[in-house]
Amino acid sequence: MGKNVNIERNATFGPNVSIDDNSGIGIDCEMYGTVTIGSNVMMGPEVVVYTSSHNYKRTDVPMNQQGLTEEKPVSIGNDVWIGRRAIIMPGVTIGNGCVIGAAALVTHDIPDMCVVGGVPATIIRKRG
Repeated sequence: MGKNVNIERNATFGPNVSIDDNSGIGIDCEMYGTVTIGSNVMMGPEVVVYTSSHNYKRTDVPMNQQGLTEEKPVSIGNDVWIGRRAIIMPGVTIGNGCVIGAAALVTHDIPDMCVVGGVPATIIRKRG
């Protein structure tokens, strides 16, 4: 836990979440597993970060009996703004200086200084 960290009400996170200086986790956010949050990160309400999912590959076993996939950590760089209800999927790295639009579904790595949005999230433009 860094300095000057802000955790809003009803935010839920596990012991493997690390957060650097001047960053915050928004109201009703959820994140479990290994999540690394850089410095100066703004996170809107109801952001969800996943580091694993349900197995579904076998067809001879019901999906609810297949367990979870192997954990894939998520990394969020420095000076990032994540909008309300964005969802970040397992294994994603978000670069420094990025803006993640509200309700975006981030399924792949985002390079530094990108503005992304949509389902799935795509690069809208570069900052600077």
